[in-house]
Amino acid sequence: MSLFDQVAGMFGGQQGQAGTYQAILSWINEQGGIAALLEKFQQGGLGAVAESWISTGNNQPVSPDQVTDALGSPAVADLAAKLGIDPQNASALIAEHLPKVVDTLSPEGQVNDQQDLLSEGLNLLKGKLFS
Repeated sequence: MSLFDQVAGMFGGQQGQAGTYQAILSWINEQGGIAALLEKFQQGGLGAVAESWISTGNNQPVSPDQVTDALGSPAVADLAAKLGIDPQNASALIAEHLPKVVDTLSPEGQVNDQQDLLSEGLNLLKGKLFS
């Protein structure tokens, strides 16, 4: 099992999805990081939903249409191009995985604006393997 398969498993994924998680984490960084994406969700009227991902309670779901409305079609199309899929599937992936990524990378209920998500994901993995 590759290192990214293990990272994917940490986020609730299955083997073989590691490339998808790597692309999503890279895409989040390119969008300005988690804080920038959360700000877009707040500006799009989904602040309470995004805050649930950071808090220690249950994550509220977001629909693919809400993702596209909040982030904009160009951002979704960028991830779609990275993954070689259509934008509808990309928005569905974001809707499914972004809440988990934000939740996992904000265990103390705070988002680090300067986070390098790939490094942070690997640090979380090290903590799971060597703690």
